[in-house]
Amino acid sequence: MALGFLFAGCKKTASSPEEPAPIVPPTVVKPVCKSCKIISSAVELTALTLNAGDTVMMKSGDWNNQRLIFKGTGTAQQPIVLIAEKAGDVKLKGASSIAIDGQWLVVDGLSFSNGDLGVSKLNVVDFTSASRNCRLTNTTIIDYSPTDPTIDYRWVSMNGKNNRMDHCYLKGKAHQGPTVVLWGSTTAISHRIDHNYFGPRADLGNNGGETIRVGTSDYYLSEALVVIEQNIFEHCSGETEIVSNKMSKNIIRNNLFFESRGTLSLRHGNGSEIYGNYFIGNDMKDAGGIRIIGESHLVYNNYLQGIATTGQTCAISVLDGVPNSEPSGYFQVKNAKIVGNTMVNCAQAFDIGAGKGGNGRTVPPADCTIANNLIQSKGGIAIAYTDQPQNFFYEGNLAYGMGSGQTLALPTGIALTDPKLSLGELNTYSPAAGSPAFGGFKGTYSFFQSNNVGANALDELHRNLLKAIDIGPSRMALGAAIIIKN
Repeated sequence: MALGFLFAGCKKTASSPEEPAPIVPPTVVKPVCKSCKIISSAVELTALTLNAGDTVMMKSGDWNNQRLIFKGTGTAQQPIVLIAEKAGDVKLKGASSIAIDGQWLVVDGLSFSNGDLGVSKLNVVDFTSASRNCRLTNTTIIDYSPTDPTIDYRWVSMNGKNNRMDHCYLKGKAHQGPTVVLWGSTTAISHRIDHNYFGPRADLGNNGGETIRVGTSDYYLSEALVVIEQNIFEHCSGETEIVSNKMSKNIIRNNLFFESRGTLSLRHGNGSEIYGNYFIGNDMKDAGGIRIIGESHLVYNNYLQGIATTGQTCAISVLDGVPNSEPSGYFQVKNAKIVGNTMVNCAQAFDIGAGKGGNGRTVPPADCTIANNLIQSKGGIAIAYTDQPQNFFYEGNLAYGMGSGQTLALPTGIALTDPKLSLGELNTYSPAAGSPAFGGFKGTYSFFQSNNVGANALDELHRNLLKAIDIGPSRMALGAAIIIKN
């Protein structure tokens, strides 16, 4: 599947967050080559002096309690590659881990399973602070958890800048700490997380069970310029936040959140873009949508179906803030633009002022736009006002099928009109012939150009995403793993 950055009809403009510099995927050397340096242990890797263009092959078999230090300086044209003799057959177990420490380094085809790092203060995969333009690809981490669930370590810890994690498979984290952490900095970190499969993670029972966390509250005003795209999050239910965005100007696009009990949470930071994502709840308890906190976020062209929760975890919640909030608190939502999203069979499409009163939140959202969204419910609520917003603007929205829970009159700019949706490919919905959604788009939004109300129709990129094509390691052959209930 070719990488696609936008739905058809979307257009980037100068007003959108700056794209990170592209990370060119290094050409991975074929495993069989005369110039490979062949190793059988971490000690042998440490003993090597590596130069740009070198390839190190790890012999197939069990690698028990191996602390790999992969160090060197490659170039864009000649990366240094650490590769499995056969992808998936280099089996790292016990207390094995790897540090990626240098520039233009590629780790390809490893398999971590049934390990336990205990209280070593190591992470399974550690991009060090010196890492630049490094890549983890085609790698699996499965059930790498200690017996004590309170022990905190990360499966992938990403420091440095301009690093990439792609086509990996992570499943079964059962202990404290995010699965993947991108650590903050005062300058752009520009990492890319793409085409990965994040599989089941059970409820941790407390905070700290995110699947991906970007930064910390200390760096909430730093422009990270991270891209998280074309990943599948299936049954990622570690806590309320599946993806926790805690820095500014990131892009989270074209991902699938499937039956995951939590939300994509804009927890800290400003000016991020959330678009092209699918949230399929299938009416599963606590499977949520998008949670907005902070300023100047753009949330557009997302498709949400079967989100059965209300309040802070409804399809799209716009939270109340804390007066004069500390960095770790809840900042007031200001100037968010929520445009062209589709919400089908959700219990509640919008909650404005969600969470009012909790954690000292008493400041309502202000100066936001809700435009050209399409809502079709089965007796649900189009919009609830947990708090009264300040200076909200509505236009071009369509809502239909509301139940008795919709006790408030819809504001001007949300028309109670049948959008005439039809069930189509992969059990998703789109407007049928004669729908008022066609040609109903109102206003001008530089970040999203469309003629129609709601999210744009499926394109090849999103069909492949929902079929799990080109996600995770090629050897996994995930195939059509996603079943969407109507």
